[in-house]
Amino acid sequence: MTGIRALTIGSAMMDIITIVADRDVERVTFLNATRSFLLVEPGRKIEAESITIHMGGGAVNVAVALRRLGAEVDVLAKLGEDINAERIRRQFRVEGLGLERLLASPDQPTGSAVMIAAHDRDAAIYTQRGANTDLRPHEVEAIDMGAYDLVYVSPLSKSSAECFPIAVRGARAAGAFTVATPGIRQIATRSPEILGVLDGLDLLVINATEAAALIPSLMAHCGQCPVPVGPPGSRDAAMPRLLRDGLKVADEAMPLDWLAAALAGCGLTWFALTDGLDGAYLSDGREILHCPVLKVAAVGTAGAGDAFCSTLAQGLATGIAPQHAMQLAAANAASVVGFADTQTGLLPAEGLEAMIAGGGLPVTRWRL
Repeated sequence: MTGIRALTIGSAMMDIITIVADRDVERVTFLNATRSFLLVEPGRKIEAESITIHMGGGAVNVAVALRRLGAEVDVLAKLGEDINAERIRRQFRVEGLGLERLLASPDQPTGSAVMIAAHDRDAAIYTQRGANTDLRPHEVEAIDMGAYDLVYVSPLSKSSAECFPIAVRGARAAGAFTVATPGIRQIATRSPEILGVLDGLDLLVINATEAAALIPSLMAHCGQCPVPVGPPGSRDAAMPRLLRDGLKVADEAMPLDWLAAALAGCGLTWFALTDGLDGAYLSDGREILHCPVLKVAAVGTAGAGDAFCSTLAQGLATGIAPQHAMQLAAANAASVVGFADTQTGLLPAEGLEAMIAGGGLPVTRWRL
């Protein structure tokens, strides 16, 4: 998994991660068990188990993952003119990332986030996106995309999302393997832009919530309305969850196989969907592969998606068999959740191969 040059586009952050003992934070869960909240007593000073500071952000997490897999990586992101910007540049040198694409915003601070983790270690995150909202279209247009084999467009914040179609079209025109992982805010507010460049993407990766949000716009875009999934028991019980039960849109369950086929019909080469503990799916429009998660003791889930997506992207871009690329991606995501931060667990290729050597990640195939 070596020998390629990559560009990642998106956010760069400084993450402050606080881990608090379970006894010091209460959790309230709704009766339907789909949402829960951490409660902290006002005015009380709480002793933390640890408070650490790390470099993060979608584009940077992906860049570190690709670098450890052997790629030469530049990051197109915007920083402020402050101490956090210097910390990020210093860590770039440690990781061996290119600095020349990092831009400075005179008006915004470097993006930062505070994560508070307790109980099941899913962190509550307070974020100030800062300079990450200030990337401009002309700054993307100025990049020579022809210098890269892989261009990865991670979620873009607020007005920076205007750069998304420019980045995708520029990368595809230059012949780079082009990847996008738009977040829920982009899908909710800018789905026409995403759907309009599907034929310029080699790989689109979204999660189950994002996929459900995209379906109504996709139906309008491609002029198709899928037949909802039937009642429980109407599909093969051996199917992975989303293939069997579909994606919940309003009061209907929309078929995952329809979504994969519809995206392929719009020109998308590869479509991947992550579904938390239920694993991940990958489709080329003819079949769907499903890979389970690798069971590990989890400390935090932040960064697991970036680890999966970046490893899968590099695998497909370098010609690794799709099922093997999924296994490597699942292994890197599993390694990351063993740590509170987003990058400590990222592994080189040999480490990933060792993780999957004992089996336990059977990839299943389903024809569309």
